[in-house]
Amino acid sequence: MDTQTIILAFSAFFIASFLKGLTGLGFSTLCLGFLAAFIDIKLAIPLVFLPSLSSNIMVMINAGRFIDALKRFWLLFLSALPGLFLGIWFLGNSRNEAPKALLGLVMLLYGIWGLKNGLFELSRQKEKQLTIPIGLISGLINGATGSQIMPIMPYLLSLKMDRDLFVQTINCSFTINTLIMMICLGKMGLITLPVFFVSSVGIFPVALGIFLGSILRKRVTELVYRKMLLILLICLGTSLVMRLLF
Repeated sequence: MDTQTIILAFSAFFIASFLKGLTGLGFSTLCLGFLAAFIDIKLAIPLVFLPSLSSNIMVMINAGRFIDALKRFWLLFLSALPGLFLGIWFLGNSRNEAPKALLGLVMLLYGIWGLKNGLFELSRQKEKQLTIPIGLISGLINGATGSQIMPIMPYLLSLKMDRDLFVQTINCSFTINTLIMMICLGKMGLITLPVFFVSSVGIFPVALGIFLGSILRKRVTELVYRKMLLILLICLGTSLVMRLLF
């Protein structure tokens, strides 16, 4: 791995984690959006694994409610696995442009949804009916693109849970899927020793970025920065999709 790629990776780690600390939006999707614009997505996804995993685990420890999340959403976690394996197969057997475009589409849809504040409320009956489809689609998108937020995040937000249970549930999903992807991509030969080393060292700029972003979040209007970040996601997503079309 050349020096330029390493510098780019560390810069993406810091920027994405800083923005996550500032706005609370997903680290993986932001970081992959930056990296995929410059390097092969099959290299970008393994690079993000360890920084993303470490941030998820720290959040899970602080949030509590692990048993509650497992009891209520075990089927959601389980149903994501077939989609995840199919998505990983797609990633490993497709051209680089196709996963990039899919990631761009996910980012574009998430940015539009966030700007429109597309929150709705689901009953417990609808929750049970949608659990398996949401899990399957989320796993498929996660495996194919590395992005972990769609459609599971809007789905969980629509259930009107308390904050700690929501945070624990979505980070459980992130962590399970990340661990499985690490194993699968390792067997596919995409996680090499240099990639693993850069990803490991990347934990430090991520910790610094989250710390600084959290400090700044207390001093500025979060809503303005959240909207700016969503617009950035839309621009990045559109750019990745347009590269495939043109």
